[in-house]
Amino acid sequence: MKLSSSIHFYYGVITMVAAGLILLFSSFLPQIIHESIWSIFGFVVILSYLLGVITQWLYLKSPENLLSLKLLGMVIRILSSLGFIGILAVLDLENIILFIANFFSIFLFYLIFDIYIFISNLRPISK
Repeated sequence: MKLSSSIHFYYGVITMVAAGLILLFSSFLPQIIHESIWSIFGFVVILSYLLGVITQWLYLKSPENLLSLKLLGMVIRILSSLGFIGILAVLDLENIILFIANFFSIFLFYLIFDIYIFISNLRPISK
């Protein structure tokens, strides 16, 4: 397995890019970054990585269920994200609107990455 074609390499690169953007925004525009941005970032990174690796592993076991596996991963991602937001909202989080905006911007960043990986995996199947 080549390093550049590894899903682990892609997740590492996208994580470094996202962390760099967070650091850049927190340096120049601290008013748009919530104080718990790193817990949001950690949750989304771990969740996306685990779902990506598990989906890839299950795909290797059963290639005909690719669509079902991706849809299951998206449902798990959405439900766990709503649970994470709900738990932190119950704990009297300050500035909840900024928290939700930061959460969904990071969430959508990783969702777009996941869709890109999904589409790139469909190309070899369609040939």
